[in-house]
Amino acid sequence: MESPVADFYFGKCIFVTGGTGLMGKVLLEKLLYSCPGLDKIYVLLRSKRGKGADSRLEDIIKLPLFGRIRRECPHQLNKLVAISGDVAVENLGLSQQDEARLINETNIVVHGAASLKLDAKLKDAINMNTEGTLRVLELSKKMKNLDVVLHLSTAFCHGDIDVMEEKVYKPPHDPKDIIRLTHWLDDATLEKIAPDLLQPHPNTYTYSKRIAEALVDSYSSELPVCIIRPSIVTPAWRDPLEGWVDNLNGPVGIMVGGGKGVIRSMHCNGEYNAEVIPVDMAISGIIAIARDVALHKDKFQSTPVYNLTQSGTHPITWGEVLERGKICAWKNPFEWMLWYPNGNIYKSKAVHKMNVIFFHWLPAYFIDFLLFIFAQKTFMLKVQKKIQDGLEVLQYFTTRQWQFSNDNILRMRESLSQNDKEVFNLDFERVEVDPYLTSCILGARQYLLKEDLKSLPRCRRNLAVLWFLDKLVSVLFYAFLIWMVINFSEATKSILDTVVDQFSSLPFLRTISHKSA
Repeated sequence: MESPVADFYFGKCIFVTGGTGLMGKVLLEKLLYSCPGLDKIYVLLRSKRGKGADSRLEDIIKLPLFGRIRRECPHQLNKLVAISGDVAVENLGLSQQDEARLINETNIVVHGAASLKLDAKLKDAINMNTEGTLRVLELSKKMKNLDVVLHLSTAFCHGDIDVMEEKVYKPPHDPKDIIRLTHWLDDATLEKIAPDLLQPHPNTYTYSKRIAEALVDSYSSELPVCIIRPSIVTPAWRDPLEGWVDNLNGPVGIMVGGGKGVIRSMHCNGEYNAEVIPVDMAISGIIAIARDVALHKDKFQSTPVYNLTQSGTHPITWGEVLERGKICAWKNPFEWMLWYPNGNIYKSKAVHKMNVIFFHWLPAYFIDFLLFIFAQKTFMLKVQKKIQDGLEVLQYFTTRQWQFSNDNILRMRESLSQNDKEVFNLDFERVEVDPYLTSCILGARQYLLKEDLKSLPRCRRNLAVLWFLDKLVSVLFYAFLIWMVINFSEATKSILDTVVDQFSSLPFLRTISHKSA
C-alpha cells in the first residue's frame, strides 16, 4: 500500500547515534521493517566489555525485537552497518574511512545518544549530552547530501516553564562557554559550583539537555536541524512486540519494584497527569517528523520543535496509573516476590519518608540480618539504596503538573495518509489503559526479567500465600500497638498512684490534712 513516509526514506542513508538504547533499538527495527526501500543505516557504536562495534550490532539484531524481520525479510538486516565511535570523544572517535563514508552518503541524522544518569557529574553530563551534540553538528556540517538533522531532547528540560511551547527557549548559559568551563576546571571545582549553575534545574541531565537545545538552534542557519522532545518513554504498545522493554528506567522500575514487593511507598501527587508515551509511538513520531521537516523546512521561520507528548489528547493521572497497574500486577505476579505487592503513593513528603523507614529500610535490614546469620550474601540494603536513588530522581517528575503544547505533532499526524496513520501510529487515544498496563507487566516479566510466562499459575499461588502473610503481619502489628497502649495506660496509672501516695506521705501535707479535718 502507498506510504509517503516510507517513500521519503527510499534510497536514503541514515546515521544514528544512541542505537543501543530502548528508543534506538526500536528505531532501527521500525526503519528496516516499515521503510524497506532505505539504503543503509549507519549505527555509531563504541566498544564495550571487550566487544567491538560489529559484535555489539550482532547482539542487537539477535534480540526478540528483530524477530519479525528475521522471519519475513532477513535481507533487511544487511542494511545495518556498525560504525566504531563514541559521541564522548573528539570527532566522535571516527576513523578517516568511516568519516568519509558518513560525509558522502548520509541523508538523515538521528542524534539520540545521551547519558540518562540524572545525577551524573556535571563534566560527564556536559561532555556526553552537550559537547556530544556539538560533535554531531560539526560532522553534519560536512555532509554533502543532508536532508535533516533530528536532535532527540526531552520534554522535561525546562522545569521552570509552566506551559512548554514548541519553540527553543533562551538557555541559562551559553552552551560553548559551559563546554569551555568543563575543560578548564577540575572535577572538584566543577562540583562545588554545580548547584549554582544548575538552578533552576533539578539535575545535570535536564540542564545539559536544555543547553544542548540552544546549541542545536545556533546551527539552524547552517543545517536543517529539528528538536524533538519525547515525554517519559514506556514499553511498546503494539509494534513490533507488545510490552517490549529492555531497561528499568522510569515507570518500569517502579512497576517491577512494586510488583516484587520491595517498593511500598512513593512520593507522588496522584492528581497530576502522567506524561508518558509508548516507545513505538515515539519512534513512529520521530520517523514521520524527519519527512515533515524535510518537506517543509523552507516554511519554518525558526528551528522546528516537536513536543512528542500526548498532552491533552489522552489524559490519565499518576494515581490512576499506579492503582490500575497494581491490579494488573496482582493478576500477573512476578517470580521471586519478597512481599505482597501493595505499595501506595503519598502527596506528603514527610509521610512518604516515614513509610520508607518502616516499609523499605527496616525490612531490608531484617532480611540482610537473617542472610548474615545464615552465612549468605547480603543484598537488600544495596537494592534499597538503588531504589531510593531512582525514586528520588523520578519523584521530581511525579510531583509536578507538566503542560505541553503539541500542535506540531497533532498537525503532522493529521497530514499523514490513511495507510501511514496505521503504520506510523500516533493515535494516543486508542491506547486502552488496562490492556496496555498488562502488556507492560508481561513485557517486563518476559523481556527484561527473563521470567517464563508458564510460571504465572505458580506465582499466583505464591501471591495468595503472601497476601495471607501480609494480613497476618498487619493484624499482629496492630495487636501489638493495642497491647502497648493498654499496658502503657496501666503503667501510667500505677505511676500516678505511686506519685500521689508519695506526696501524701510528706509531713507538711499530713499537717495540712489534719488541720482541714
